[in-house]
Amino acid sequence: MTTTQIVPSFDDDVATDRKLAIICSKGNLDMAYPGLILANAALGEGIETHLFFTFWGFDMINKLTMDDLKFSYLGNTAMHPPGMFGVSMPQGMAGMPGVTAMTTKMMKKQIADLDVPEVPEFLELITASGGHLWACRMSADMMKLHEEDLYDGVEGIISASDFIELTDGAQLLFI
Repeated sequence: MTTTQIVPSFDDDVATDRKLAIICSKGNLDMAYPGLILANAALGEGIETHLFFTFWGFDMINKLTMDDLKFSYLGNTAMHPPGMFGVSMPQGMAGMPGVTAMTTKMMKKQIADLDVPEVPEFLELITASGGHLWACRMSADMMKLHEEDLYDGVEGIISASDFIELTDGAQLLFI
């Protein structure tokens, strides 16, 4: 049996009509990065990219919270932070005072060690690369937030219907 080798084209002059729409619904540190990384990758491939921040995803674009996202492994059974002497810490310890601060510091160091920018710098990189940031109208109303409360690169506060219309035909990711 023979197989045909597929060789991708890396020609910079190839235009694409692809669109990617990412719904960012969570604002904890470990859930902020997947959407930002995927948006950055899509922009690097020339794909029109839109991020829609809703519910707790607003923490990523709220000027008051975007610099201080937290990480907790409470309830995250896939997380096995090393404890003393290299032994994993039990889930029950995740709720103890200071553990969220410790795991947040640990995760931020791991991210920095990989030269991945912090959330505000990542948003700046995405908008500078032509990415579009949108805030959810319903979430903004629930949280009593206005455009002046949000990261300056957010293009507007729009309804879910507006976002669906704006991203017609896009590949959709919900994070």
